[in-house]
Formats: sequence, structure tokens, C-alpha cells
Amino acid sequence: MEATVEQLVTATQQGNWRVVNQCLQQVSWDTAVEFEQVLHSSLQVLSYGDFRERWEVAKIIPKLGEPVIKPLLLIIEDEAADVEVRWFAVRILGEFNEPQVILSLVNLVQSTEEEDLSIAATAALSNIGNDAIVALSELLKDEKSRLLAVKSLSQIRRSSTIEPLISVVNDINPEIRAIAIEALGSFHEEILIPIFIQALQDTSTAVRKEAVIALGMRGKSQGKFDLVKQLQPLLYDLNLEVCQQSAIALGRMKDEEGVEALFQVLISTTAPILLKKEIIRVLSWSGSQPALVYLEKILYANNLEPYKEKLCQEIVTVLGNQKLPQLRFKSAQILINFLNSEQETASVSKIKQAIATSLGELRELSALASLEQLARDPEQVVRLHAIAALKKLH
Repeated sequence: MEATVEQLVTATQQGNWRVVNQCLQQVSWDTAVEFEQVLHSSLQVLSYGDFRERWEVAKIIPKLGEPVIKPLLLIIEDEAADVEVRWFAVRILGEFNEPQVILSLVNLVQSTEEEDLSIAATAALSNIGNDAIVALSELLKDEKSRLLAVKSLSQIRRSSTIEPLISVVNDINPEIRAIAIEALGSFHEEILIPIFIQALQDTSTAVRKEAVIALGMRGKSQGKFDLVKQLQPLLYDLNLEVCQQSAIALGRMKDEEGVEALFQVLISTTAPILLKKEIIRVLSWSGSQPALVYLEKILYANNLEPYKEKLCQEIVTVLGNQKLPQLRFKSAQILINFLNSEQETASVSKIKQAIATSLGELRELSALASLEQLARDPEQVVRLHAIAALKKLH
């Protein structure tokens, strides 16, 4: 055994990491000195070996037990360290269910700009699993560690995190509430829906936004919980992001009442242009005939100045993106009728260009005459768009 330790020392001094790994697989230790040498040699391979050598030693290091935790934590917290070394250290730490490991992994997920490290840290947290959840649930009881504990729990997407996350949805700290609601939104238990509905009334913008997003993924529960009615007021929230997420959520409901609610915002004279554009996009991918009818109405609305041209161009563009055959034909008819209308907006060069492009994308033969008309337009740029669209119909 002594000869093996001596060989380990020599190989480590020479930087022969392949031999070091071979020794580590054979060596046993009876004294603290021998253990320190094994630990030192293992960390040297981790720091300076190639990928394969690091991979091999990563299987050995967890066998050394808790003493490896501290040096590994120092590695993952060192932003100047080699990313690959930190990645291996994260993977190894996933074998230990100690609170300090869990918190360090969460800190890494939150702070690192290296995607591979973030993914590895999240995987390590999941690997720790239920043991980590128990430890973190205890940390929720301490106000000083509660935020970091919630962040940790939010990275472990297991059903056993639901109960501890629910325990903080009314916490005094809005950041904690928002993280909890966002994490709970990844689960589909029906008992969570009333929690999300309640969170729609939260004073925190971030909490309301996460609640809206969560409810938007639960269209199947629309009838039982009247989610359209719950979400509709958020279209008029003081925060634009909440309004936009509410529009997306209502679009996912695929409900006529929800579509009507979106249309009312579109024709409003006070709604911001960015919200109206978002609603136009939502209506376009909602996959319903009534949504297209509402978009057509906006093309002819007279109370949308000074944004009428921008809104019409947005509508014309999204109509060209329809995929369903029945919606493609309807969209083409809307564009053709608008082009031939007496609407002043329909004669604007940018709008005619957009109409030509969209008709080309829809590839409906019913648009042939309209595109031939645009191919004779006085403006060259319109003619070029029309000719390019005609090529797609042949």
C-alpha cells in the first residue's frame, strides 16, 4: 500500500494524470496524511487533466466524502476558473445533499452567464431531489435564508416542492411570491388554479405577470373557473407586460368571449400601440374564424389614428402567416377586399407591398387578379413585391 501512495505522489508531481487516476482506483488510506494526499491528487487531476481524465476522477472524488465539498465549492464559486473544471465540480457536488451545496448550486444558476454551468447546476439540484427539498423546506422557516431557499426549490421541478412553495405564496417579500408562483406554474394540479387567481390581485407586477402566464397554460379549466373573466381585467393593468401576457393567455383560451375582450382593447382609443400589436398577433395565431373577422373590422375602423397605418400593416402581415387551409382562404379574401376598398390606408405604398407579400405567402389562386393589378401599380417597389408574389402562385 505504501508503494502505491508513493507512486501516487510521484505521478502527481510529474503531472501524469493517467497514472494518478490508476493509483487512485487502487489506493486505500489509513491515516489523515494519506487521505490528504489522495484528496490533493484527485483535485489536481480535476484541475489540470484533460476531459477524459477529469471524467474518470469525477467518479472517484465522491467516494472521499464530505471533505471534498469545501474545495469543490471554492472551484464553482471562482469565476476565473476554467469552465470545464467548474462543470465537473458541479456534477460531483450533485452527489451531496448538504444545505451549503444546494445553496451554492442555486447561486450559480442565478448568477452564471455560462449556459452549460447553469444546466449542470440545475441537473445537480434535481439529482439531489427529495433530500434537497426537505433541507430547503427547513430553510424556508428562516427569513434570512427564505429567498435563496425558494430560488432553490424553483429549480427542482418535482411535485414534492408544491407544498413548500405554496407556503410562501403570501410572503411579505414580493420576489419570493413571484418565484413561488412561477415555479408552481409548471405543475398542472387543479388545486393550484385558485392560488393563481388570487395572485392576479397581487400588488406586485411580477406576481401578477407570473399568475397570468400560469393561468394561460390552463385553457382546459376555462369553463370550470371562468378564466376568461378572471384574466380580462388584466388587459387594462397599469403594467404593459402584464397586459401583453394577459392578451397571450386569453388567446390560448380559444374562447369567443376572450376574443371579444381582445377586440375591445383593439378598438380602444387609450390602449398603447404595443399592446394592440400584441393582440393582433395573438388573434392571428388563435386559429379561429371569429378572430379573423375582428382583424378585418380593424382594417376599416375609423377611430385608430394616429396608429391606423401601423396597425393595418401589422394585420396585413399576420394574415399572410396563416397555416390552416380554411384560414388561408379567408385571409386572402380579407386582403383582396381591403385592397379593392376605398380605404385611404389601402392605397399607402407600404400597405400595398405588405398585401402583395402576404398574398404570395398564402398561395391562394383567388389572389391572382389582385396581384396582377398590383404588378401594374405606378410605384416600382409595389410592382416588384407583386411580381415576386405571383411567382409563388405559379
